[in-house]
Amino acid sequence: MSLFGLINRWRKRARGFKKDAYVLYYAYRDPRMPWYARLFVLLVAGYAFSPVDLVPDYIPVLGYLDDLLIIPLGVSLAMKMIPAPVLEDSRHRAAIRLNRRPVFRAGAVLVALFWLLVVGLLLWYIL
Repeated sequence: MSLFGLINRWRKRARGFKKDAYVLYYAYRDPRMPWYARLFVLLVAGYAFSPVDLVPDYIPVLGYLDDLLIIPLGVSLAMKMIPAPVLEDSRHRAAIRLNRRPVFRAGAVLVALFWLLVVGLLLWYIL
């Protein structure tokens, strides 16, 4: 297997985790979600974003191995706890969210102002 094949496979998995994160977010907010599934989703998200791990990251191999095993396992179990209609609706909403292109109006304004400043300084220097 080539390095590019390995990178592409990891890229696909990362996109899958991103979609799963949106699915869990939308499912968590759905009123049809049972309380125990909602609590489990909250625990998985809390563990993923918590600075405290079961095995500290500074321990070689084992420190990151728990993150690579526990979080995907938690996401997978959380998906199985979600009722089918809620999961279907959440997947649909996540797909819509991921297919939208992000709009960064403030960033576009800053880039335009930067280039106007550069052109203005060049004109001022030339004249």
